[in-house]
Amino acid sequence: MAAGLVISAPASGVGKTTLTLALARAYRDRGLKVQCFKSGPDYIDPAFHAAATGRASVNIDSWAMDRASIEHLVRRGANADLVLAEGSMGLFDGVAARGVSGTGATADIAEMMGWPVLLVIDPSGQAQTAAAIASGLRDFRSGVRLAGVVLNRVASPRHEDLVRRALNDAGIAVFGALPRHAEISLPKRHLGLVQAEEQAEIGGLIAEAARFVGEHVDLDAVLGAASAWSAQPATNGLNVRPPGQRIALARDAAFSFVYPHMLEAWRAAGAEILSFSPLADEGPDASADVCWLPGGYPELHAGRIAANTRFRERLGAFAETRPVHGECGGYMVMGVALTDADGVRHEMLGLLGLETSFAKRRMHLGYRLAELAAPMPGHRAGVRLRGHEFHYSTIIAQPDIPLAVVHDATGAVVAETGSRRGRATGTFFHLIAEDR
Repeated sequence: MAAGLVISAPASGVGKTTLTLALARAYRDRGLKVQCFKSGPDYIDPAFHAAATGRASVNIDSWAMDRASIEHLVRRGANADLVLAEGSMGLFDGVAARGVSGTGATADIAEMMGWPVLLVIDPSGQAQTAAAIASGLRDFRSGVRLAGVVLNRVASPRHEDLVRRALNDAGIAVFGALPRHAEISLPKRHLGLVQAEEQAEIGGLIAEAARFVGEHVDLDAVLGAASAWSAQPATNGLNVRPPGQRIALARDAAFSFVYPHMLEAWRAAGAEILSFSPLADEGPDASADVCWLPGGYPELHAGRIAANTRFRERLGAFAETRPVHGECGGYMVMGVALTDADGVRHEMLGLLGLETSFAKRRMHLGYRLAELAAPMPGHRAGVRLRGHEFHYSTIIAQPDIPLAVVHDATGAVVAETGSRRGRATGTFFHLIAEDR
């Protein structure tokens, strides 16, 4: 039987990912089988989890997924010794309107699975107030249990003592305190952490984080605080349909934002995934019946994409007879042009009339509920798709027929409708699941 624990915090940027990776590797080094999950729609962290544990990690999302889908996904932890679910943002942070099984908050997953919460608290600029924050989080929702706290970035032994005393007086266990340690900082860029596959030194960073945390955190106490858990029989699987039988999937540093559960669901349905690299000037496999261009960082590689004529020609020829779909960055590459952050305009594939720019960045972030006005690969017209949008591009032109009517989590209509032209379709949101 596995033990489960949720790692969360009062806010983003406190150190949840670093602590999750460090604990996962430290317990793995002890010979335990560790299974990680990511609460919410972050598509970067699961790759770091896999690097730390040697086991694939997936997203579990209470706004976009029903309970049956979440239970189906967490069953992969049934043969593990320890399950660590990393939260997103603050513990109770979600959207205002409830989705399929919750608001997308980490607390939804903690309550649904019965896993207690290990809080990461950064007491920089405060002392006893950290105990007030932890107490408020503990008492905010009756179905969410607090296991204890790990302090991060404590300034001095005196600082640590003040915070510990206040937490002890509040009846909150302190499992450890981490002084500032620059050697375990993970590099970031505008959409979050630099991806694990782009960091040759990631193994060393995780190993150093595990060593450091092992010196300052009571690993036995943390393990003892995890709740015994056994996976429930899943009534049905994910509501995810493959876009084709043989899927040509763009996959490299420019096209890397794919939810792991999507690829697993495609394969489970019998689809074959044929990866290719646009940055290596490769085109889709000629035997594929559909091409999928995921999101990523095309804005960082726009000049190279524009110059790779073999990729452009082969994908253009593919699109004459078979469907091509793009998500976010992939959608932008399907357009006529992309202007990078320096104001340089690069010609893209021209399968759609979309033109975008990063010269004037504006953040687009949030859940999306889309009702398809026309079919897209794997989904018929009229169905509702749940996804998430996160990018900084600005639409210069979006002249094609809208693919869908798209709303945010509050029900407000958003302008990023996606597009369709012939067999080409694209969306700014990353698909998570189809509504049942």
